[in-house]
Amino acid sequence: MFRVTGTLSAASSPAVVAASFSAARRLSITPTLAIVSPSRFRWFSTFSRSFLGGRISSLRPPRVPSPCPIRLSGFSALKMRASFSSGSSASREILVQHLLVKGDDTELFAELQKKILDGEDMSDLAAEYSICPSKKDGGLLGWVKLGQMVPEFEGAAFKAEPNQVVRCRTQFGLHLLQVLSEREPVKDIQVEELHSKMQDPVFMDEAQLIDVREPDEIEIASLPGFKVFPLRQFGTWAPDITSKLNPEKDVFVLCKVGGRSMQVANWLQSQGFKSVYNVAGGIQAYSHKVDPSIPTY
Repeated sequence: MFRVTGTLSAASSPAVVAASFSAARRLSITPTLAIVSPSRFRWFSTFSRSFLGGRISSLRPPRVPSPCPIRLSGFSALKMRASFSSGSSASREILVQHLLVKGDDTELFAELQKKILDGEDMSDLAAEYSICPSKKDGGLLGWVKLGQMVPEFEGAAFKAEPNQVVRCRTQFGLHLLQVLSEREPVKDIQVEELHSKMQDPVFMDEAQLIDVREPDEIEIASLPGFKVFPLRQFGTWAPDITSKLNPEKDVFVLCKVGGRSMQVANWLQSQGFKSVYNVAGGIQAYSHKVDPSIPTY
């Protein structure tokens, strides 16, 4: 592999995009919480299924021009608050962008490499030249983790350094890909462990406990110490969330069964909250496993 934080790198393994990108959904700040699941993911899925069982011939990369510094702008200059860490690949999530050209278009591929070396932004080049549907988003694929991409793409992406650009071939063409940021996924906390922690007054004073269910649900069942942030009112509390919660302190997010709370937990993490926990199974699990006196609905 040879690198582009100074040098454009060539990965020895080919790549193609994800078989499943459900985890790459994004939350948008609207009066309600909107989930974006682009149709291009279905395209990725179709191609990756056909690719998984195939054997790919090795690529002799086109010659790369002399190394020079690369200026990052556009998507590449996003100020992601998630930092690169030394965590295991199994738990890491990475934010990836790429561009794809036809496999026989080596002249264009070499030209695009040179443009990047000369300081042009990959997102602009992807929007103009990429044949992947992700070109609409400047080649941005979203947050992905191991098991969501074909092995060859993972081999290139998960070995890449921050802002490193690597190149590879798949049966679909030639790729330039870049890892923009990295984060650890939101952690689950089991209801038994949460209950144990809640017996400690220090924990109750320090922890930030939020319930994202709706007011009518709260009337039926609730847990002590949890502040209510109704998901349907996302647009009213989300814009100034850092004035309501401290990004440096632990946050525990609760809903009915764990789905809505995971959405909010992921969003909080994207806003720079350092330690976010999703209450696995929600208040339903708490009722079944910890306190049967709490009503279920």
